Order: sequence, then structure tokens, then C-alpha cells
Amino acid sequence: MASERFAICAGRFYEDLAEKLVAGARSTFEAGGGEVDVFDVPGAFELPLAAKYCAESGRYAGVACLGAVIRGETSHYDHVCEEAAAGINRVSLDTGVPCAFGVLTVETMDQALARLGPKRHQGEDAARAVLAMAEMRRSLV
Repeated sequence: MASERFAICAGRFYEDLAEKLVAGARSTFEAGGGEVDVFDVPGAFELPLAAKYCAESGRYAGVACLGAVIRGETSHYDHVCEEAAAGINRVSLDTGVPCAFGVLTVETMDQALARLGPKRHQGEDAARAVLAMAEMRRSLV
């Protein structure tokens, strides 16, 4: 069987966090034998549309959506988090292509960094979720 291709859509608003998320997801996909393409978008709000483009292209067995939203002083955080999560979920349900929500939704930068460490890495977790769902999809076809 030829190796599968996976897409990583990365919201780059917090560039340093995005780099760490992408590195974790990429290493997990590649360890599973997959090939990876990375697509950058400005932030988490743009992830659902990027995931839709990737899913509808027919090129990818799954999409890991990665980024970070850190709470500020306004309700902007709530809107971005809700729309990103709902949009990514909708892409999965509408296309049947697994799309993982690997977006850090945290109160502080310290909380974000804690989710990119050796105990728990959100980028790796997102890629593992995509791999598991892609395997399930293959087993049922």
C-alpha cells in the first residue's frame, strides 16, 4: 500500500507555538508512515476553511488543525474558539475526512507551553486522532 498523505493546517497567530504543534504532528504522521503537507493560515478562525479545502481536494486521508487561542480582555476568545471548533467538526462530518481539533484554548502562555511538553503534546495528540480515524474509515470501506 502506498503511504497516505495527511494535511496539517496551522494557524500562525502565535508563531512559536505553531512551530511546536506542527513539529509534533509531523513527527507523529511520519512515524505512522504518512506523508505530510503543511498549510499556514493567519489564525485559528481560518482553520475550518483551510481544512475544508484540504478535505475536499481528495488528496488527504485526514487533516490536523493546529493553532492557539489565548484569552485576552474581551469576548473575542470565546467567539474564535467556538467557531474554530464547530467549523472543524463540521468539515469532518460534511466530508467524511477526519479533521482533528489541535487548537490550544488556554488562559495563559504558560498553559499553552504545558500542552507542548513531554507528558502531553497537543500536536501529537491531534495527529494520533487523525491516524486512528483514518484507520477506522479504511477498515469500513
